[in-house]
Amino acid sequence: MATAPIEPPQRLVSALGGDPDGPAGAWLDALPGLVQQRLDAWELTLERVHEPGGRSSLLAYVRQADGTPAALKLPAPCRAAHEGAALEQWDGWGAARLLCADADSGALLLERLGGSVTLRSLPEAKALLEAAGTVRRLWVAPAEGHPFASLAGRTEEAVEELRTRGATTQAAGPLLDECLELRRALPADASEEVLLHGAFRQGKVLAGERAPWLAVGPSPVVGERAYDLAWLVLDRFEDLAAGSGAASAARRRVAKLADSLDVDRDRLRSWTLYRAVDAGVRELTAPGGDGQRGELLLEFATWL
Repeated sequence: MATAPIEPPQRLVSALGGDPDGPAGAWLDALPGLVQQRLDAWELTLERVHEPGGRSSLLAYVRQADGTPAALKLPAPCRAAHEGAALEQWDGWGAARLLCADADSGALLLERLGGSVTLRSLPEAKALLEAAGTVRRLWVAPAEGHPFASLAGRTEEAVEELRTRGATTQAAGPLLDECLELRRALPADASEEVLLHGAFRQGKVLAGERAPWLAVGPSPVVGERAYDLAWLVLDRFEDLAAGSGAASAARRRVAKLADSLDVDRDRLRSWTLYRAVDAGVRELTAPGGDGQRGELLLEFATWL
């Protein structure tokens, strides 16, 4: 195999390079060697690194020994808990197929999809329809002995950070209190536990060959379906905000998605509010965050 002449994409470096002496910085330094190890071990030929790429992993387009195209993904430390296990359980049903996994590095060899064509390329109504059909396939009972965190556990881990961040900005106001209360109450009242994508949105659904649309990049968690739909409600929220009757349009979107997938409207509204406030506060308080986007997310939450 040829030497991998890779440079980590700038977006990835910017997201992880703030602590050069920490685990993320060390991982970035080791990344070219990690890529080469997987190329050699899995007999892959590197075509190119995907640009601009993501903020928590490197994705490279490769060819297998028989010439079949594939995608090699190397996640940053602590950024891809059990992604491979979820993809293995779905086995290509509604999601990219897992071809190989390396437990030591966390590397995944994936079916290659049309990385430049996502559901965001479709008109909104069509995109929501296709998204609903895709996410429905992912909602299965988790396998016995699964490694996935519960939704209650995951959000409990996040809530202390949210409380701390919220204390540094007055923008959230009463919304923050409502958000924290919803986080406490919602998991306790959930009536179902299915495997969720965990980070589902239009940009995570790519064009494929064996199926028109397939999901990628899960952050799997076990919980109720309304949580998975919440970020889908928030998709293209800037477009809603730019139009007239934004608040009514947001509520109609909640109702339409809930009804199309037999999800309780109130629970979807509540999880959407939680995720909007959480994301908004992060944008307002994170170094390099987008303050305008954060304020708009909080405004969206008030519409619900």
